[in-house]
Amino acid sequence: MFKKTVMIDLDGVLNTYCGEYDEEVIPPVKEGAKEFLETLSENYELKLFTTRDKELASKWLVDNGLNELIKEVTNIKEPALLYIDDRAITFRGDYNNLLEEIKNFQVWFKK
Repeated sequence: MFKKTVMIDLDGVLNTYCGEYDEEVIPPVKEGAKEFLETLSENYELKLFTTRDKELASKWLVDNGLNELIKEVTNIKEPALLYIDDRAITFRGDYNNLLEEIKNFQVWFKK
């Protein structure tokens, strides 16, 4: 069975990142992330996208027991059914509303 791809961001989605970036240390896994990925992987192929070093991110997946759930780690947003990111806004067809959302945007951990 062909599974559609879902691209998932690392920082702020799968880990406890809250804005303090250290390029050598990836924060701990967020509570519930593994169960979320397990459920999602039943119907979708999962790929991790991150601006972090791919080797470091891959090691983080292994260290947190998530590597079997993620098919690939990439630094590029590839074609996918959807993207899960803590810094994204959905375009809903109205530019005025979009401008307002951009103006008022805050990542979840700053709300």
